Parts: sequence; structure tokens; C-alpha cells
Amino acid sequence: MSDSDASGEHEQDDSGKPGVESRPVSAAARRERRASARPAGKSEARPGSTRPSGKAGDKVAKPADAKGVPTPKRDRKAKKASVFARFTRFIREVWAELRKVIWPNRKQMVTYTAVVLVFVVFMVALVSGLDLGFKELIGLVFG
Repeated sequence: MSDSDASGEHEQDDSGKPGVESRPVSAAARRERRASARPAGKSEARPGSTRPSGKAGDKVAKPADAKGVPTPKRDRKAKKASVFARFTRFIREVWAELRKVIWPNRKQMVTYTAVVLVFVVFMVALVSGLDLGFKELIGLVFG
């Protein structure tokens, strides 16, 4: 293994063209490769910081003057809208959901309907055949 293999630099194949990057061998080389592959908008870790920044579970720090202040009370009962306002909102939300639906065209609808009908006919024939078979079997055993 040469020094260029361990550093994670580009390898060249027999034709002299740049090829696939080699895999980093050490943990330090992997960290360096990840750092160089970060998107432009991401901030680098602060020196001396041991915590990764920007994780989903991190809590936002409160200002220093917020300590000692009680949490404001919330209204126990939320104002309830009128029946007509709730019904209107319901209809608007249903209409919005129906606009998200991808409706099948005529050809797809005919195909889906045919598939369902063939499946139903098959299942009816299967259950009827099993019913007749069990009827004959019971007739032979107890008949």
C-alpha cells in the first residue's frame, strides 16, 4: 500500500485517467474526507466544542434574564368556533384533500374495474368449489 492510498487522494488506473477515490484507512482520514465533502452552507464545528451543533433534539438556549420568571398561564378553555364555522372549515379541508388525490383516467378505471371483477369471480368460484367439496366429503363421512 502506498502513501497516496492512505491519504484518500485520487487513484489513477492503468490508462492514466483519474479513477475512483480510495477508501480512507484511518479514522482521521475519514473525518478529513467528510469535512471536505460538506455542503457550502454548513458551518464548521467551533474549535474546542465537543457537542455537534444543530441536532434535532437540541434545546434552544434561553436568555439569562428569563430565569426566575414563571411560565405564563395558558387559557384552560380554548374558544370554540361556531357550528357553521367548523362545518365550513371541514368542507374546505375535505376539498383540499380531494385536490391532492391523483384521479385515474378512463383507461385506468376500466382496467382496475376489470381486475376487481375477475378477482371477485375467481374468489366466488373458489369458495363455491370448496363448499361443494366439503359438502360431498361430509356426505360420504356421515351419509
